Amino acid sequence: MLAGSAAAQTQLAILNVQEAISRTAEGQKLIRELEQKYRPTQQRLESKQNEINRMRDQLQKGANTMSQEALRNLNRDIQKAETAMQREVEDARGEFSQEQGQLFNEVGSKMMAIIDTYSKDNGFHIVLDISSPQSPVLYAVNEVNITNAIITAYDAAHPSGDAAPAN
Repeated sequence: MLAGSAAAQTQLAILNVQEAISRTAEGQKLIRELEQKYRPTQQRLESKQNEINRMRDQLQKGANTMSQEALRNLNRDIQKAETAMQREVEDARGEFSQEQGQLFNEVGSKMMAIIDTYSKDNGFHIVLDISSPQSPVLYAVNEVNITNAIITAYDAAHPSGDAAPAN
C-alpha cells in the first residue's frame, strides 16, 4: 500500500535531449560553425561527383565510337574515382560525426546541470530521455514534456549572443 502511495506521488517528465541540445542558442551556433567548417569539404566532394558524372556521360556518349581500350581505360578511371570519392565521403562523415558528437557532449554536460536544477525546482522525481529510438517510453502525454522549458532555462544560463533564436 505504501509503495502504491509513493508511486502515485512520483512526478515524471519526458525530455528530448538531442532536440534540446540542438535547439539551444549555443547548440544552434555550434552547429552553424561546424557546417561552415565542413562546407569547403562538401563543395570539394560535390566537384568530384560532378567530374565522375562527366566521365560517365563521356562513356555513355562514346560507347559506340570509342575503341575498346579507351572504353576500358575510362571505365577504370571512373571506378578509381568512385572508390576514392567513397572513401573521402566516409572519412568526411566520420570526422563530421566525431566533431558533432564532441559539440553535443560539450553542451550536453552543461545541459545535465540545467536538467538537474529544473527537475528539482519543479518537483520531478524521474526525467526520461525520449530522443533515442531505444527509449523505453512507449507513450507519454505532451504535458510532461519539459524539452522547451529546458531549452529556455539553458539559454538563460548560457547565453550565446550571436545565435539565432530557437524554434
